Amino acid sequence: MKFALRKAVAITAIAAGLGTAAAAQDYPYRDITTAVVWGAGGGTDSINRMIMAEMEKHLPVSINVINQTGGVAGSNGMVYVSNQPDDGYTLVGLSESNVTAAVQGGWDKKFDYWYPFIVGGSPDLISVPGNSPYNTIEELVEAAKAAPGSIPAAASGAGSIHHLNLLAIEQGSGATFKFVPYKGSAPGQEAAIAGEVALVVTSLAEQAALIEGGQLKPLAMLTPDSVEIAGKTVPSAFDSFDGLDKYLPLKQAIGFAVHNSAGDDVKAALGGAFEKAIASDIVAEWATANNYDVGGQYGEEAQALFATLESTFAYTLKDLGATTVDPMSLGIDKP
Repeated sequence: MKFALRKAVAITAIAAGLGTAAAAQDYPYRDITTAVVWGAGGGTDSINRMIMAEMEKHLPVSINVINQTGGVAGSNGMVYVSNQPDDGYTLVGLSESNVTAAVQGGWDKKFDYWYPFIVGGSPDLISVPGNSPYNTIEELVEAAKAAPGSIPAAASGAGSIHHLNLLAIEQGSGATFKFVPYKGSAPGQEAAIAGEVALVVTSLAEQAALIEGGQLKPLAMLTPDSVEIAGKTVPSAFDSFDGLDKYLPLKQAIGFAVHNSAGDDVKAALGGAFEKAIASDIVAEWATANNYDVGGQYGEEAQALFATLESTFAYTLKDLGATTVDPMSLGIDKP
């Protein structure tokens, strides 16, 4: 009888132990790493460090942020994370610019390889040097129409979101500028300040300090809403050109992603922490201070947004002759 009792106690103890072990394995039970595909200090890096610090407050583990840069359109970082197990312990920090990696030969996967989370982005605007003779978007567009292709316009590389926004304002207004690509927003803005180009298209977050310092003069937001900055109202280009909404807005989508093949428990845990982080005052205050709009989309909703960006970017690059892989061969539908 005593033997039977001891056996029953032992079985109960083992079962309890197994239960405890199973509970201990619930995701996440060890620290998470987020590999940002762009350099330290940039927009994608700073947003990821901010949102991961907030998400940590709602998870039982820490999230370490590292940088895995290089390749084509951030492909090195995406390849690095894709080679890690899809257990949710390695995330990738990325942005809308990464959707061109496949058509430019950086890797061989569509963007739906990922299950993305969008923290937000900063809206683009068109600005001229502080001493420019142009004071309104209408004046600039009329000058471009009078001498098509003669007014130099800076944006980061062909196919970047800033270049696509420049193309969109051309299509929506009937103007034709002389596109001058630069290796990033900062060099393009410096070129405008130095007088190498007559205008520049980058984001409000990137231009804010230069506008406040009087080095750049903002003419129009490339979004439906106007913006207040440096004591002035920057009007929306939508108010100046009918039908511009056929081409704009094209907005940044900065955030992070996990393998789409990750388990539902992983996606649910990350989604729960993400929702709480996005709703926090810290994120709202950070976005206001840095001129970002908060997104908050994740999962299928975010995948749909990235699919639209991927299609738009891919076929624009193809039209420009800047692709090495046919978008159709990757299964990317035309916009």
